[in-house]
Amino acid sequence: MRLCTVKVSGTPRVGLIEADRISLLPAEAGDMVALIAQGRVAIDRLAARGDLEAVPLVQADLMAPIQRFGRDVLCTGWNYWDHFEESRGKREGQDVDRPKAPTFFTKSPSTIVGPYDDIGLDGHISAKWDYEAEVALVIGKRCRSVSQAEAPDCVFGYFLANDVSQRDLQRRHGGQWLKGKSIDRTMPIGPWIVTPDELDLPEAQLELRLNGQVMQSAFVKQMAFPIAELIAELSFGMTLEPGDVLITGTPSGIGNAREPQVFLRAGDEMVVSATGLGELRNRVVSANLHGTTDIPSMSEAL
Repeated sequence: MRLCTVKVSGTPRVGLIEADRISLLPAEAGDMVALIAQGRVAIDRLAARGDLEAVPLVQADLMAPIQRFGRDVLCTGWNYWDHFEESRGKREGQDVDRPKAPTFFTKSPSTIVGPYDDIGLDGHISAKWDYEAEVALVIGKRCRSVSQAEAPDCVFGYFLANDVSQRDLQRRHGGQWLKGKSIDRTMPIGPWIVTPDELDLPEAQLELRLNGQVMQSAFVKQMAFPIAELIAELSFGMTLEPGDVLITGTPSGIGNAREPQVFLRAGDEMVVSATGLGELRNRVVSANLHGTTDIPSMSEAL
């Protein structure tokens, strides 16, 4: 099953992607988070209705699949060892030993944009805008302290993310990642959520192309800490809720670790793809992200 959020007459609607069309689920059933909380059986029942309105996929205005966040976006750092090693000695005095357990942090939900939206770049905020292709997951049921064996049952589905980061802000604020990854409207997600039964996720190849050139490429099975271990560690003593989003780390090839370094510029195009998950396609545009006027509300930001 592939589920998306699509804008119809200015209103977000959840849709089921079937071949070249999107069947719109009843508006009264709620948004994506509400549907996830109801469970797969309830969604299957809605999808089986014979009176669903359909729109062509090629004409659809796809939005970020998750539009409502009950907490920050949950994130994983250093989850591909080649990425950890490529930055060794390049963290400006903030190097650490290889972690023995997953490294978690959070970022603001106001970073979220749709799968094909422009990403603003503001030189007043940062001179070092970087890209990070990632696989993201959304939690499907309330859980706490689950085992690795139980963890897969807690995942509703998977999608793509591009964790655009500001490296100089990371260094400025002690090497922690919240500030350098929380600039408004800088993380596209989507294009849709794919349920686990549709994927052979470990064999999926994650890739990022910048202006047509492959910059990152890895298989999900190369993760330092597999997804089941991430969920078990993250949920230990900490309740996860339906609709919570976890991004699972990026492989090697980031711009900050290259010689010479490669940072994003206005006019660049990034394409993130992974086997079975579709692609994100986003242009980088000049924008004023530090001004105090026209601050978007959360609904406008998404």
